[in-house]
Amino acid sequence: MTRTAPYGSWVSPVTSDVAAGDAVVLSEIVVDGTDVYWTELRPREGGRKALVQRAADGRTVVITPPHFNARTRVHEYGGGDFTVFAHSAFFSNFTDQRLYRVDPGTSPEAVTPPGLYRYADGVADGARRRIICVLEDHTPGEQDARNALAAVPMDGGAARILVEGSDFYSSPRLSPDGTRLAWLSWNHPNMPWDGSELWVAAVQPDGSVAGPIHVAGGSDESIFQPEWSPDGDLFFVSDRTEWWNLYRWREDRQAAEALAPMEAEFGRPQWSLRTSTYGFIGAGTIACVFMSHGVRTLALLDVETGRFEPLDLPYTDFAQITTGPGGVYFIAASPTAPAALMRLDPKTRDTEVIRRSSSLTVDTGYLSIPQAIEFPTAGGLTAHAWYYPPANKDFAGPDEERPPLLVVSHGGPTSFSPAILRLEFQYWTSRGFAVVDVNYGGSTGYGRSYRNRLRGKWGIVDVDDCISAAMYLVDLGFADKNRLAIRGGSAGGYTTLCALAFRDVFHAGASHFGVSDLEAMHRETHKFEAQYDQRLIGPLPAAAALYRARSPIHHADRIRVPVIFFQGREDKIVPPNQSEMMAEALRAAGIPVAYVLFDGEQHGFRRARTIQRTLEAELYFYSRCFAFTPADLIPPIPIDNLR
Repeated sequence: MTRTAPYGSWVSPVTSDVAAGDAVVLSEIVVDGTDVYWTELRPREGGRKALVQRAADGRTVVITPPHFNARTRVHEYGGGDFTVFAHSAFFSNFTDQRLYRVDPGTSPEAVTPPGLYRYADGVADGARRRIICVLEDHTPGEQDARNALAAVPMDGGAARILVEGSDFYSSPRLSPDGTRLAWLSWNHPNMPWDGSELWVAAVQPDGSVAGPIHVAGGSDESIFQPEWSPDGDLFFVSDRTEWWNLYRWREDRQAAEALAPMEAEFGRPQWSLRTSTYGFIGAGTIACVFMSHGVRTLALLDVETGRFEPLDLPYTDFAQITTGPGGVYFIAASPTAPAALMRLDPKTRDTEVIRRSSSLTVDTGYLSIPQAIEFPTAGGLTAHAWYYPPANKDFAGPDEERPPLLVVSHGGPTSFSPAILRLEFQYWTSRGFAVVDVNYGGSTGYGRSYRNRLRGKWGIVDVDDCISAAMYLVDLGFADKNRLAIRGGSAGGYTTLCALAFRDVFHAGASHFGVSDLEAMHRETHKFEAQYDQRLIGPLPAAAALYRARSPIHHADRIRVPVIFFQGREDKIVPPNQSEMMAEALRAAGIPVAYVLFDGEQHGFRRARTIQRTLEAELYFYSRCFAFTPADLIPPIPIDNLR
């Protein structure tokens, strides 16, 4: 029987341990003949990335020993952690950032010398026995960490620089015959989704590259994922017409032709390297993912006829599209199914699950299914979000009560939150919270104009949209206007603190490694994002006053509600002092505040125990703020100034 109990106090099988769970994070996929390789971020193993292989006979083995962590730090966010050639895997090891080679049945051996170098996004040049990759040089005296494209000998030795001169590089791709190299580059103040360039050059007999040709892109056109077809044609994704669509470069015409043009996104923001949204099934067919109205769909495109066939698969998100002799490989998820590495047979349309991110199953009676909402926001515009209502088959709230609402602001801020099974959200909804996950102006997936809404208005547009989402749900009777909380990580933490400092709507907040001082962030952040803020706020030094005006640390006296901070001690992207300064300012002002610091954690928590403790501490914090008694037995955390 359904019991009536206050929202927030419901008994839930989605415990913090379940939410942290035995799940792994599946990421990159590489196909080598009939073998498939991928990486798994494993919270139960201290957050390390393991490199896994499934052979043609179905055997699955972890090919990196426990003391190896296949994770690069190029651009700090990494990606492109490994590549494979002729059954030899080459991967970056997190501890020393050297490139290692591991052959079947052997232990990894370093192929690059010691030094302050990082390697990522490699592609095999088999004829010359080398890996062409992005190299990042942190040698003292190299200003701002030099980026370049370089060649690393497969059998060991120092890297040879092939292309340099731009601030950033990504996506080196070698033509099937090995005679041409394509790549992306961009320069400050652009991020790759603002503007980037696609180049092609000839590979000389001595392995150098010559005669680079600018194919596409510029300061206001974003290029994504260049790829060569099996017969040597160059393809890429561009947002030149508002939407990230597919193009083929016609060398004979020196022009690009659009393939399946539509108001949908075939690209993604390049926060990490080797993000893939399409691949070739032979020379004439492309398996691709497009996003429309917040949902991603897998489709097949006939290059010559233009026939475009969306596939009817029960998933709302697809990533890392990779093709090979065995079919199409990808990572898929839905609101009721955790992410899984899958294979599609393009002829029969049959799918096979190769690896699930979690073996956990949760009764659907405890799952909240996200609902897409569009709501009015500032300036007469419309914004987007996913609404998760409270859901627990054993409980209902009192008739006269409305649930507390958690407003979630995602990181980035140039990013996107998909509608997939996220146990951290189900942790809240199964206890009686409503959750709204806001894809505020500046998010990707809704076209370039929507993405550009945040230009010069970070801390304004995102805050307006989060508040508008909350008020929209309050007006519908779906949330208690007196129990509104906002939470977010990284850039989402900044949005959280701005909403609390500059607006009087929320009654509590949780900042996960969030930005509080924009000037300090500008001084201390890494090269990849060193001028990101100049697009989001304004150019320095002219906009220095604006940086101070929009920094919550200078307006802490305006915050009048409880705030909890979560921070990793080893965070290099948003250093701990960002949270510490803000927490201390609130503590001195007599505002209820909690500060939770985790040793060994960086930007984004990767360890199971950290994830578990963060959920518990945040629930305990809200229970004290909103005066309910959680069913869970949670070790208390100190909250200063709370009576």
